[in-house]
Amino acid sequence: MKIFQTIYDKMLHWAEHRYAQLILCLVSFCESVFFPIPPDVMLAPMALSSPKRAWYYAGLTTLASVLGGAVGYLLGYWLYEPVALPLIEALHYQDKMIHIQTWFEDYGIWVVFIAGFSPIPYKVFTISAGLMQMMFIPFLLASAIGRGMRFYLVAGLMYWGGAAMRDRLREFVDFLGWALVVLVVVGLVIYKVL
Repeated sequence: MKIFQTIYDKMLHWAEHRYAQLILCLVSFCESVFFPIPPDVMLAPMALSSPKRAWYYAGLTTLASVLGGAVGYLLGYWLYEPVALPLIEALHYQDKMIHIQTWFEDYGIWVVFIAGFSPIPYKVFTISAGLMQMMFIPFLLASAIGRGMRFYLVAGLMYWGGAAMRDRLREFVDFLGWALVVLVVVGLVIYKVL
């Protein structure tokens, strides 16, 4: 079953679309507030399709993501109950919010930096930072550094891998995709049990 290979081919096709940069910015911005799909799914194929522009795409992704993070912060700060709470409930992130608030109390600004770099849902951290009334400028700096490191790493891997990586990745994308599904399922089972 070549589900992930088909998706991979579609993403490479979309990466060459004339509105690909706009789509990348929209996905990056929205993912920091409410959207469940990370911008890496657009950034990686765009950087693979045009390695000379990989750094530019990483910069766009970082900028749009940090701007979206600022909106998430403001939602948490000013509009938590009327806007952010229903969004969190719709995404079933209530338990995550409780854990994250504890992390903010224990680790402060480092939580934003780690969330920006890691695959943890960044949107929950942006809203939580506003809710916890973290200082805005340090929040923006931690977001920019964490998100920038992540997106420049993705762009760099695609840049250095180039066409050879694009073809090699296509060969293994189904294995990687199914492996990720298994890891997510195992992670969810472990999370529910603990």
